[in-house]
Amino acid sequence: MSVGTLVKSIQNIMRQDVGVDGDAQRISQLCWMFLLKIIDDQDQELETFKDGYRSPVPAPLRWRNWAADPEGITGDELVDFVNGDLFPQLKELPVRAGPRAGVVRDVFEDAYNYMKSGHLLRQVVNKINGIDFNNLADRRHFGDIYEQLLNDLQSAGNAGEYYTPRAVTSFMVRMIDPKPGETLLDPACGTGGFLTCAIRHMIEHHVKRPKDETRMQASLRAVEKKPLPHMLAVTNMLLHGIEDPSFLRHDNTLARPYISWGRDDRVDIVLTNPPFGGKEEDGIESNFPQHFRTRETADLFLALIIRLLKPGGRAAVVLPDGSLFGEGVKTRLKEHLMEECNLHTIVRLPNSVFRPYASIGTNLLFFEKGEATRGVWFWEHLVPEGRKAYSMTRPIRVEHFDDCADWWGGAERTGREEGDRAWRASADDIKARGYNLDIKNPHTEEEDLGDPETLLERLNSAEAEMVSVRDQLKRILTEALLR
Repeated sequence: MSVGTLVKSIQNIMRQDVGVDGDAQRISQLCWMFLLKIIDDQDQELETFKDGYRSPVPAPLRWRNWAADPEGITGDELVDFVNGDLFPQLKELPVRAGPRAGVVRDVFEDAYNYMKSGHLLRQVVNKINGIDFNNLADRRHFGDIYEQLLNDLQSAGNAGEYYTPRAVTSFMVRMIDPKPGETLLDPACGTGGFLTCAIRHMIEHHVKRPKDETRMQASLRAVEKKPLPHMLAVTNMLLHGIEDPSFLRHDNTLARPYISWGRDDRVDIVLTNPPFGGKEEDGIESNFPQHFRTRETADLFLALIIRLLKPGGRAAVVLPDGSLFGEGVKTRLKEHLMEECNLHTIVRLPNSVFRPYASIGTNLLFFEKGEATRGVWFWEHLVPEGRKAYSMTRPIRVEHFDDCADWWGGAERTGREEGDRAWRASADDIKARGYNLDIKNPHTEEEDLGDPETLLERLNSAEAEMVSVRDQLKRILTEALLR
């Protein structure tokens, strides 16, 4: 049975359980089970090849000792063990047990066993036993399946906010080109998409020796404040060969005072899609200087990102259209950004990229710390010809960014030219606009919608006709009822 078929069969079993309600719960349930299996597979390999290594998980709670035997505990006995022993003890793993123990403890602190049937739970456990996470082919194939599970979050209510389409993360990573040893931060990492794309990029292009991989793993930084995406991100790191994902903290980056972030906290690269459209809890804004205070999450993250970059550091950030044209704090932030950083490129995306979770226009901002902005290049990303929008069944794909990558001009961004999709605005022009960065493509003719008075007349006529039809329908129904 292929890994893909196996995962589908696991989901079908879980659908029979009355305790599991919807995609988000199903993915959460799968995640903690996969995590324990991955940790145990890694532990067994480390015990073989690393002198003196001991699993941070107490022996009775190790996957091999309660789950691996297909004829092992089941029914009420299994549910009682999971709810009464496994979860309580993993939530209380001692700090002295090491960073891997800390990872498990942090994940299980907010995890939950939704399954009520011990017999169905045993069936799921037995299916998971069919995946060997020490087998590179199995792990890579499962990684692809896991990616699809994360993609499914987009249709799982508000859980979609944690997932950025991989075409977007891959393009941003490709243009930033992180290298082993460069400290890379995602301060609102969701399910870990930017991290996994950066890991893949570095392994493919820059990791040549074992010490390169060691430097790469030691330079990753990430924070996620919500339990479900944190658990998903940790599992994602383990799947990508990260032995110690303790760098991925379960915390709120914005809860720390702005001025407390010092030199030692600064990083070479920030790659992130900060939450937007939401408001931070009362008091968070007081961590920031008066002129940056707001409860708008994306604005606070942008202020912090500028502070966290080292001189020469570079960033790629997803922001909504509102951040480009907004006033007040947003204007002060854009002025600060252009004074402290070279905001060299803005890629404008159509509003269908994040569907169905969100249908608003978004932008990819690329900037480097240390030199003021002299001018900003804009690139308009268009939906492929013959289509009106991206959708769940036909989403944005990596190759859809190839034309922008070709235009980009390499690491030095040389040879850029204006064209149907590209244009440039000087810093003086932007300043004269009150730092409004919502600059439309000047090479695109706006659709002529006609004379406003004529359009209003047509609208009034259509509304009158609709009222007339409704009245006729009402008379017909009334006559029918009176017969």
